[in-house]
Order: sequence, then C-alpha cells, then structure tokens
Amino acid sequence: MELVFATHNDNKLKEIQSLFPKGYRLISLTDIKCTEDIEETGITLKENALIKADYVKKKYNYDCFADDTGLEIDFLKGAPGIYSARYAGNERDNEKNILKVLNELEGQVNRDAQFRTVIVLCIGTKSYFFEGIVKGTILHQPQGEKGFGYDSIFMPENCDRSFAEMSREEKNKISHRYIAFRKMLLHFQNL
Repeated sequence: MELVFATHNDNKLKEIQSLFPKGYRLISLTDIKCTEDIEETGITLKENALIKADYVKKKYNYDCFADDTGLEIDFLKGAPGIYSARYAGNERDNEKNILKVLNELEGQVNRDAQFRTVIVLCIGTKSYFFEGIVKGTILHQPQGEKGFGYDSIFMPENCDRSFAEMSREEKNKISHRYIAFRKMLLHFQNL
C-alpha cells in the first residue's frame, strides 16, 4: 500500500521511513510532484496537520497523513508552539530559533518544556487524529550535532543527553513523533 507523508521536510521523512513497516510504501510531497508550500493557517497543531492532509487528499487524491509539531515551553506560556519553525522569522532558521528561545529563558529557573506532535491520517473519506508528547527541559546551551530543529537544546525527562546527542534509533524510541506515529500505525493495522 502507498501512503503519502505530507511533508517537504527530509529530516521528518527519514525519521518516519525508518519506522514504517514492510508492505507499505511511504512517499513524500516531492514524490507526488507537490511543490507548493501548504500554508498552515490553523491556530492549533491539530488544525495545521488537518489542513495539510486535507490538501493532499483533495488535490492529489492520495491516502495520506500529515503532522504538526511544536515545542511548548512552560515559562513562555506554550510558545513557540505552532510557530516553532518560524519563531525567529519566516526564513525558518533553526539557529535563530534556538537563540531566541535561549535569550528568552536567560536567567530562568523554570525550563520545563514538551514537544508535542499531532498526526492526522486521511484514509478514504475518514480522518483520524493521534498525539504524542515528550516532556523535558530546555538546556542552557546547544548540545550535540545530530537531529534538527530544537533537538540540541531539548533534554527529555529521564535522559542525560539532548535529542541531538542521540542516534536516530535512540531518539525514535522516545520521541513525540514516534509516540504519535506508533498510535497511528496501531490504528492503521486495525482498519
């Protein structure tokens, strides 16, 4: 079975492809020749994921899934949240985003945060929603070279390393995206 992951983000695609079971072919927006940037105009992660999945389903008629992920920091009242990719500007610069977060948390004791992913699966005429959350702490400076986004400043609970210090396999065992994806797969296999 062929299923579209509604993303242009190669890092997300690689992360999920490594988890996808045999018998399914996972393809991206690039594979279906969707070059447009699907505008995320929702005010929640769920709305943004649904916008992307609905767009692919209606325009290209593929069964698909889409996700939206946000870093939610307690001290910043849930920010950057849905604006995580563009927190420091529309150019989606990871280094600038990290620097902005670190500057806003300078001198703060409460550095509690969570990564939250919402996945929307559109199969036939139905849509299903799945959520994954990983709680953790924002570090005082980046640590590690792996990963992407805010991985270098996020240390999951019960860990002594940032996501960026973990191998893809280690991160996949505990990540927010993996938790949501695992829920989706369990549901998918029962359809």
